Amino acid sequence: MSYQALYRVWRPQIFADVVGQSHVTKTLQNALIQEKISHAYLFSGPRGTGKTSAAKILAKAVNCPNSVDGEPCNECPSCKGITDGSIPDVIEFDAASNSRVEEMRDVLDKVKFAPSATKYKVYIIDEVHMLSISAFNALLKTLEEPPKHVIFVLATTEPHKIPLTIISRCQRFDFKRITSSTIVERLRLILHQSGQAYDEEAIQVIARTAEGGMRDALSLLDQTLSYSSEKITLEDALMITGSVSQQVLSTIVKAILHHNSQEALKWLHKLIAEGKDVARLVEDLLLYYRDLLLYKSSPDLVEYLEKVIVDDDFIENVEGYTDDRVYQIIDQLNKTQQEMKWTNHPRIFLEVSLIQLCETEKVNNQEDSNKINHLLEKLSQLETELQQLKEAGPVNTSTQEQAPKSQRSPARQGNSFKVPTGKIERTLSDATKQNLQIIKTNWANVLTQLKRSHSALLNDAEPVAASDSGLIIKFKYEIHCQMAMQNQEFISIMKNVLATITGKQLEVIGVPEEQWMEIRSSFISQHRQQIKEEDKQPNDPLIEEAKRLVGEELLEIKD
Repeated sequence: MSYQALYRVWRPQIFADVVGQSHVTKTLQNALIQEKISHAYLFSGPRGTGKTSAAKILAKAVNCPNSVDGEPCNECPSCKGITDGSIPDVIEFDAASNSRVEEMRDVLDKVKFAPSATKYKVYIIDEVHMLSISAFNALLKTLEEPPKHVIFVLATTEPHKIPLTIISRCQRFDFKRITSSTIVERLRLILHQSGQAYDEEAIQVIARTAEGGMRDALSLLDQTLSYSSEKITLEDALMITGSVSQQVLSTIVKAILHHNSQEALKWLHKLIAEGKDVARLVEDLLLYYRDLLLYKSSPDLVEYLEKVIVDDDFIENVEGYTDDRVYQIIDQLNKTQQEMKWTNHPRIFLEVSLIQLCETEKVNNQEDSNKINHLLEKLSQLETELQQLKEAGPVNTSTQEQAPKSQRSPARQGNSFKVPTGKIERTLSDATKQNLQIIKTNWANVLTQLKRSHSALLNDAEPVAASDSGLIIKFKYEIHCQMAMQNQEFISIMKNVLATITGKQLEVIGVPEEQWMEIRSSFISQHRQQIKEEDKQPNDPLIEEAKRLVGEELLEIKD
């Protein structure tokens, strides 16, 4: 084939052509100028950033007799032979397809032989992380004691998979992703030299889609050139890259801003009908909102925008959104993107997400409107009352001070719990230890049969006395006692549970701990007084006669 792809035609031939990697090329040039050449280099970084190209340029530079400032001349037989691959002293080895130790040994066995046409033998091992452990071990031995005429250049996209023993014996250079602006400049140069007409927006779309890889950008440009007729237009670039135009994205974002779900869904279905990938659409929306937030926080960060070009529609959307709203939308779109990975119907998730974003905005606006209306009504009411007070004239302060006092006292009395002292004393009179023991034994069972809210009232309560007709429960806090005794549902459930356990209908009586101690002490004192008074009553004459006849020691009296 006579035609060559653009990324092969425009492959860098000198260090100056390697764009976006000045930190690598400058270091290598200085090392060549100072003749501080290492025996092994490790080039790591994303795909399409110039690792293999820099390795070949390095191979030409170390062997070029006419190099100037570390740059190869590309005119001598050595440079031309390395460029077209006719010199056997520069060996390119693909580790992805030759990962076994036998293939590595076959290459390393020839390392000891001196170069035939150049000063140095250069071994370029691409995708070195694909080598097997045995192959790495074989390479390690050679890297430990390499011949003076050999240079190894290892290239990889995944340096974490390379053993540390290999990395420690190499000079490592990390290639970084190329910025969109740098890729755009390179594409402009290529198109100008090719005499091809283009739209500026088109090459910007291509540069952003390449995601930092120059080879990807050139492949997309090559494909777009084949698709377009006379001029590369924005529509051509969008069609090839599968991206969505900024105008459509701005329309969808504006529809979400104005909670117009119908408009947002209309454009979504139109894009799907044109063959756009819904996953790519979510990504484009995320990048649009990311750029919107970035520009909103600082308009000076225009060069860091990844998806948009600042225009009137974009500025309008920036002014319409708040930061909190953008955070919410980005979070929602991110969740939708994650959910779409695990479903066979990603379109449905995106439709639901767009509707939620629009309706959430509508609901929030409605709630804000309702709150504002409510506050306005309250304000109007307060103004009316204030006007009435002004018309009523001055108020007697002495009467005004006395009124709250007279009102506060009954309020406190009404809030305090009134202890049913009479019921408690009657229950104590008939109480038995046996009845109380039955309830205490089953108290845990009683709590489990109550509702959680009712059981919570009895956390610091305990039964203290029980008769055949009533149960006294002591509460640690007065408020809990009041809440329990005023809750008819609680009283009813307690009676049913107690009836199931004891077989008796018991009246539930609650008393706070402080009042219980007073009532109990008072009851015991009264009970003892009654016993003493009964002891003072005249004895039965029959009992007295019996004591006189037989003696009190031999007499047993039974009631």
